[in-house]
Amino acid sequence: MVKLGMKSRGVAMAIGLSMSTLGAQGMLAAGGDDLPDYVIAEFGTPPIVPSGGLSGDLRTAVETAFVESIQQSGWGPDQVIALDEIAGSGDPRLGWIISDLMRFSGSFELNATLAAAASELFQKELPNENHWGVVTDHLIAWDIPEPPNYLTFKREIFTTVAPSWDKIFVKGDIDWRLVSWGGVLIDDRAYDTTDDPCNCIPAADNPEVTSAEEATWLDDSDIVFGVEVNGEYRAYPRQIMEVREMVNDTLGGRDLGIPYCTLCGAAQAYFTDNLPNGVERPILRTSGLLSRSNKVMYDLNTYSVFDTFLGHAVTGPLARKNIQLEQATVVTTDWGTWKKTHPETTVLAEALALGRDPDFRNGRDADGPIFPVGDVDPRLPVHEDIIGVKTASGVPVAFQRSAAVVALQRGDEITFENIRLSLDAGGVRATDVDGSDIGSHQAFWFAWSQFHPDTVLWPN
Repeated sequence: MVKLGMKSRGVAMAIGLSMSTLGAQGMLAAGGDDLPDYVIAEFGTPPIVPSGGLSGDLRTAVETAFVESIQQSGWGPDQVIALDEIAGSGDPRLGWIISDLMRFSGSFELNATLAAAASELFQKELPNENHWGVVTDHLIAWDIPEPPNYLTFKREIFTTVAPSWDKIFVKGDIDWRLVSWGGVLIDDRAYDTTDDPCNCIPAADNPEVTSAEEATWLDDSDIVFGVEVNGEYRAYPRQIMEVREMVNDTLGGRDLGIPYCTLCGAAQAYFTDNLPNGVERPILRTSGLLSRSNKVMYDLNTYSVFDTFLGHAVTGPLARKNIQLEQATVVTTDWGTWKKTHPETTVLAEALALGRDPDFRNGRDADGPIFPVGDVDPRLPVHEDIIGVKTASGVPVAFQRSAAVVALQRGDEITFENIRLSLDAGGVRATDVDGSDIGSHQAFWFAWSQFHPDTVLWPN
C-alpha cells in the first residue's frame, strides 16, 4: 500500500455549504427523487448536485489536492488550501476523487481530513470510522454523478501507484466511479507462466489435474465448483480458487476462463473459444481492481476489460468487436457428493493451492462485504446464496438456493419461462426446457442484484 505522508494536521471544517466556488458549474439539481425509500432510510437525502464544468480555480485545486499529492507522496500546505476550496465548492461530485485518494492513503489523519471534506460536500456528518468505505458507500447509494474529466484524474492517481494499470484505465462501457483498488497488483504474467511468483492474485493456466481417487487431500465436506463440458467433468476446489481466483483451462475440447470472486461467492465459467474470425483466445487475468466488490478481469492479449459478472468486453479492442462470452453452468456442491455422482471427474491438483487453505466465506467475509457496495436490494440478506440465470427473453431471475433445494427435494417443479431447476450432485442447475445448458451459477444476493437490478426473485 502506498502511504501518503501528513505534513500538516489538516484543516478544521464545520459542516456547512459554501457556494463561493460554483463558478461556471450552472444550475443546481436536487437529488433523491428516483432513489428507493430504503436508500433514503439508510443514507439520508442526497445533497444537491451542480451540473456543468468546474471553474478554472476549482480544476487547479483538484490537480493540487488529488494529483500532486500522490505524485509527491506528500500532503503539504498547498494541498490543505486546495482541499479547503474543494470542500467549500458545494460540488459532491468531487467526492469520487476524494474516495480514490483515500483508498491509497495509509494515514488515519489524512483519511480523517478527506472524510471531513466529504462531509461538507455531502452536507452530512459521516461516522468517524472506515472513512473510505463510508464515503464510497454514500456516493454509490446516492448515485452521485462523476465530476468533469473524472477518468483523467482517476487514471493519474491509479497509474502513479501502479504504472502497469496504464492500459486498463481507458474509456469504454464501464462505470469508472465504481472501480476501486482491491489491495493487490495486476496479474500481467505471460500466458502459461503462472508458476512464476507475482505480487498479485496468481491465475493458473492449463492447471494440473488428478483423478478423484488421487485427490486424497480433499475432505468430502470441502466445497467444489463442478463444471461439465461435452460429457467431461472437472471439480475446482474452493481452497484453490480462493487462492487463484482465475483459471484458464480446457475441458471437453473447449477452452474456458473460470473466474472466482471470493467477495461475491461466485464461480463462473466462460467459453473463450469459437469467437469471431481474427479474435485470439482471451487469456483472462485478475486486474487487482474491484467494481462494487466484484473482481475486474481483463484479457492479457488486448488489455480489454470484461464485466466479470456478465461476460462481455467493456473496453479495448474486444469491446469494439462486441465480444460476449458464452457461459457454462457451474454447480456449487461438496466434494463427496460431486465425486459420487460423477466418479469419472478430474479435479485440480493440490499443489495449485500453494500450501494455503483459506476459507474467506466463513472468516474474512462472514460479517458482510468488506468493500463498499452502496445500497443493497433488501429483498434478501446480502450474503444469501442464489442461483442466477437469464431467461430466453433476457429476463434475469434469481432463485433463493435454500428454498429451491427444499422444494426440489420434496419433488416440486421449479420453472420460470423457459428455465427449469434441478438438483445436480448436491448443487442446483438451471437448464432450458429441453435440458440444454444455459449457464447458471451460484452467487451472493448482493452481487447478483447489483449487476441485475431489475432481477426477478423466486420465490417472491
